[in-house]
Amino acid sequence: MNDTPGWTSPGSAPSDDQNGSGVPRPAAPSDANGSAPQWSKDQPPAGQWSPPTGQTPPPAPGQGQGWGAPPPNAHWGRPPAAKPGVIPLRPLGMGEILDGAVKTLRTYWRTVLAITVTVAVISQIADILAQRYLTPDVPATSPDATPAEALEQSLDAAQSSLIGLGPALLVTLMASLVSAALLTVVISRAVLGRPVSLGAAWQEARPRLLQLIGLTLLLGAMSAAIVMVGLLPGLLVGGGAGVALTLLGGLGALVVAVWLMIRFSLASPALMLERGGVIPSLKRSAKLVQGAWWRIFGITLLTQLLIFIFAMIIAIPFTILGIAVDGEGFSGMLSGTSPTFGWPFLIITGIGGVITSAITYPISAGVTVLLYVDQRIRREALDLELARAAGLPGYDPTPGDRTVGG
Repeated sequence: MNDTPGWTSPGSAPSDDQNGSGVPRPAAPSDANGSAPQWSKDQPPAGQWSPPTGQTPPPAPGQGQGWGAPPPNAHWGRPPAAKPGVIPLRPLGMGEILDGAVKTLRTYWRTVLAITVTVAVISQIADILAQRYLTPDVPATSPDATPAEALEQSLDAAQSSLIGLGPALLVTLMASLVSAALLTVVISRAVLGRPVSLGAAWQEARPRLLQLIGLTLLLGAMSAAIVMVGLLPGLLVGGGAGVALTLLGGLGALVVAVWLMIRFSLASPALMLERGGVIPSLKRSAKLVQGAWWRIFGITLLTQLLIFIFAMIIAIPFTILGIAVDGEGFSGMLSGTSPTFGWPFLIITGIGGVITSAITYPISAGVTVLLYVDQRIRREALDLELARAAGLPGYDPTPGDRTVGG
C-alpha cells in the first residue's frame, strides 16, 4: 500500500509507471471518472527534459541558480595574485622561482645574452691564455708516499695550479661580478614587467660595483679563513693522526662555510637593490634568511645541481670533439702519459664554456634575486608595494612606497 498519494512505492519493480531508470514517475491526478490518464509513449527519456522557450529552468539540487550554473559562492576566497612580470606577486614555490629565472632569460634575451655572452667570452679567453702560458707543470706524485706525504704533494699541486690560474680567476671573478650586478637590475625590472636596456642597467648598477666587489672579497676571505682554521691543527700535528685531524677539521670547516654562505646569500641583491653598505647588506641577508635557511639551502642546492647537469651536457660533447681534433692530446692519452692539449682543444672547449656560461649565469642570478624578492614578500608584504609600483589597478600608490630596490 502506498503511504504517499500519487507516488509509486519505493523499490517497486519497473513498470509502465517508471521512466526506465528505476526512478518512479509521479502519478497524475485522477480525472472525474477516478482513472488516471496514461503516460504518453513519446515522452523523452530521463535527464533530457528541456524548458519551454523563454522560461528559466528550475534550479537542480545542489546547483544553485539554474541548471548547470555554478554555485553563487564559486568565486569566494582569495583572488588570484597579480602578475605584472615574470612571477606572481605572492609567496613563491621552488618551481615558480626557477620558472621566473627561465622566463626572464626568454623574455629579455637580448639584454640578458648581451651581458652573459660578453662576460663568458672575456672569462674564457682569460682562462685559455692562463692554461696555455701560466699554468705550471703539476709536480709528480710518488706511489710509495705515506698518507702525510701524499697530502703534502696534493697541496703543492693545488698551490701550483692556483698560482698559475690566479690571473684568470681574478678576471673571471670581476666579469662575474659585473654580470651579477647587471642581471640583478634586469631581473628586478622583469618582476614589474618592465624591460631595461643594457645601457640603463649599466647606469644603475655602476655606482654599486665597488661595494659589490668588496662584499664578494669579504665573503671569500671569510670562507678561506674558516677553511684554514679547520685544516691548521691537522697540518701542525702531522703524521697519521694529523691526516685524520685534517680531514675532520676540513669537514667541519666546510659545514660552517656553507652555513655562512647561505646565511649571507641574499646580501648581493640587498646591496644592489636597497643601496646599502656592505655590512648592512650582510645583516639584511641574515635577517631575511633567518627561519628559512633550509628552504633557501635546498633551492640553491637544486639550482646548482641543475646547472651542473646542464653544464656537463654541453661540456662533454665539446670536450670529446676537442680531444678528437687535437691529435697531440689524444696521442698522449693513448700512451698513458700526461696529455698536453694545444690550441684546438682549448678553443673548442672554450666555445662550449661560453655557451654554458651564457645560459647558466642568468639562471643562477635569477634564482638568487627571486629568493630575495620572495623572502621580502613573505616577511614585509613587498607584493603590495610591487603591485603599486607596476601601476596595477586597485593598488593606489601612496607616498613613500618602496619597490624592489626601495
